[in-house]
Amino acid sequence: MADDDLTIELNFKTFPARYTCEGEEVSPPIHILGCTSEYLALIMDDPDCPTGTFDHWLIWNIKATDMIPENISREEHPPELPGSSQGLNTGRELGYMGPCPPRGKPHRYFVKVYGLGEPLSLRPGASKVRLEKAMVGKVLQYGEAMATFQRV
Repeated sequence: MADDDLTIELNFKTFPARYTCEGEEVSPPIHILGCTSEYLALIMDDPDCPTGTFDHWLIWNIKATDMIPENISREEHPPELPGSSQGLNTGRELGYMGPCPPRGKPHRYFVKVYGLGEPLSLRPGASKVRLEKAMVGKVLQYGEAMATFQRV
């Protein structure tokens, strides 16, 4: 791990129901340590989805912070993170979509945070493909955390 990498902490290893389809489905608080970048982008996805990777949350142009608070609004520009924009998850909805895997084995959910030196010129509602394309050559820092969730 490089010295300038980000450390991402969720404070749980298994998603509490509050952050999933079995609860209130609000976004979890995310702690970001070691940020020296001006802006952040976040992708949360589930690579264990039977139909291919499921994107649960895309948000970018977050001004540098050490904490993304819980319960970010599902708006193009959520007021809790002024200046930020959200993309469409695989469910074609704006903002955070909580874990909701098919019953059975646990799925892994990766929260990937990218440190950027400049804001991205990307419209709200963009896809993960567009977000990743917009970040090419602009990522200064990176960190991720993983937690699981299983429906029984």
